[in-house]
Amino acid sequence: MNRILIAEDNPHIVDFLKAGLKAHGFTTLVVEDGHQAVELARGDDFDLLILDLGLPGKDGLEVLQAVRGQGECLPIIVLTARDGVDDTVTALEGGANDYMTKPFRFEELLARIKVQLRDRRPPANASPSGSRLEVGHLSLDLLTRQAWVEGRLVELSAKEFVLAEVLLRHPMQVMSKEQLLNRVWGYDYDPGSNIIEVYIRHLRRKLGNDAIETVRGMGYRLRS
Repeated sequence: MNRILIAEDNPHIVDFLKAGLKAHGFTTLVVEDGHQAVELARGDDFDLLILDLGLPGKDGLEVLQAVRGQGECLPIIVLTARDGVDDTVTALEGGANDYMTKPFRFEELLARIKVQLRDRRPPANASPSGSRLEVGHLSLDLLTRQAWVEGRLVELSAKEFVLAEVLLRHPMQVMSKEQLLNRVWGYDYDPGSNIIEVYIRHLRRKLGNDAIETVRGMGYRLRS
């Protein structure tokens, strides 16, 4: 049974989330301030954090920074009334896995939760060791956010690392441009942007030209 930590101080939203998640087989724990959220996000007690940005004590962005600063790779979905582009970008760049604005539909939130929990499971063809993903000659440490190619440490930006992680979690599976945009840059990113092509070029230069294959008209896949 998956355990979800809810950091939210609005009692009506808390009751709504708890009832919906319980009905779908999740267990939940609610905290109402940012300090508690940071404390409880440590370790392996929870499988996912639903995080409001407008928390007392520490706001959600400070919580996000503290949790990621501890090296925690716990999936985090930001659920907030702040709908500005700057807030969305700051949260995603700060390590949030997804961003959703209030008011929201529970069915959509549930779908996003399932995506994050599914992506957290190691792929069948990869060989994780603790916090590490390994496919072929590529290796990622999810805690230290470091990458290696044939044992050689390579420098990846935050977005390059997340893109590489998504590909390593799905070796030899074709990932469409839309899937990569959603998982790395968020659901509201312009689908007409060429940012995927730009970052794929960056990764090929750092991981090897043959590491990522273009499947014409479909997307990209990592060679195993």
